[in-house]
Order: sequence, then C-alpha cells, then structure tokens
Amino acid sequence: MIARAASFLETALRRRSVRDFSPEPVPDEVIELAIRAAASAPSGANKQPWKFVVVRDPELKRKIRIAAEAEERESYERRMTEEWLDALAPLGTDWHKEFLETAPLLVVVFREDYGLENGEKVHHYYVGESVGIACGMLLAALNAAGLATLTHTPSPMGFLREILERPVNEKPFLLIPVGFPAGGATVPAISKKALADVMIVR
Repeated sequence: MIARAASFLETALRRRSVRDFSPEPVPDEVIELAIRAAASAPSGANKQPWKFVVVRDPELKRKIRIAAEAEERESYERRMTEEWLDALAPLGTDWHKEFLETAPLLVVVFREDYGLENGEKVHHYYVGESVGIACGMLLAALNAAGLATLTHTPSPMGFLREILERPVNEKPFLLIPVGFPAGGATVPAISKKALADVMIVR
C-alpha cells in the first residue's frame, strides 16, 4: 500500500500547469480512457452531472481563443484588483492565450445544474462538489498518461456554451488545454506548502 501511494505521489508531483504546448496530436484512446476515469468519480445521488466536450477542430479552437482573450483582456485591464494582479505576477500570465489554439485539443468540462429527461427537469445534488472531484480525477489521469494540462477559467465563460452549442442546463466549469509541452517549454519556479501546513491530525 505504501509503495503504491508513494508511486502515485511521485507521479502527482511531476504535474505542472503548462502554457506552451506542442501541436503534436494526442491519441483518441488516451483521452477516452482519461475521461472514463473522470466519469467514475463519486457524485451526489449518483447523478453524474458532467459533460466532457473534446475540442480538436481548429476553427472551434480559434473561436474559443478569440472569445476567451476578450474576457481575459477585460479582466486584466479592468476587473482584477492590484492585489490579484500582484498575486499572478510570479506566474507571468496575461490576457494572451495562444495555448487555446496550439494545444492539440481542449477538454471543456460542463456542469449539469439539472438533468433533462423526456422534457422534464431532474434535480441534481452537490453539483459543484461532484464536478470538481471529476475534474481532479481527469487531471490526475491525464498526468499519469504523460500529458500536460492547464486549468483555464476565463470569467465569465458563457461563450463556451454558445460556441459548443450545449443545452441550457449545462454551464461551463473548466477549460483544459491538453497535449505535450513544446520543446523548451518552461514553468514558473513555485513550491507547494509543507505537509505540516496542510494536514491536521486530531
């Protein structure tokens, strides 16, 4: 048990958020297996309130980038506080989001706030918690397969539902570029909190 837990930790510690992707394609089967793992997540009343939209089409990726950059530019130039911008500064981010086109695929995760069965609404429970767990499992599965990811959350994200033509009961939750890091890609020098800072035993 300890060996398996240590092995998973070693894999998890290699995961980093990447913003510079290679256009090298990713096998369909790898993505399907990762999404199957994500869709095995626990959910409130087992309603499984999620959809994973895989976007490979260059035209759709272009539309998503244009819409995302419009929202991000507004955020960086007008919505974000100085404190927020200062917190982002070490990461070197700005409103330009080239990775939305260069990454070979995007996985857009939608939360189903309620179900639709035969034209009737079906109540869903603990939707945010359920979809958040599924996203964590998806990131872990993609990382274990040797792929790089980024959790991107342009705000607001309503444009994703429109561009991808999703039904009214679905709301964008997370936009994940997926692929291989570009040659020479770098990531910021950051650290994680020590175990003693995050784990409390009583």
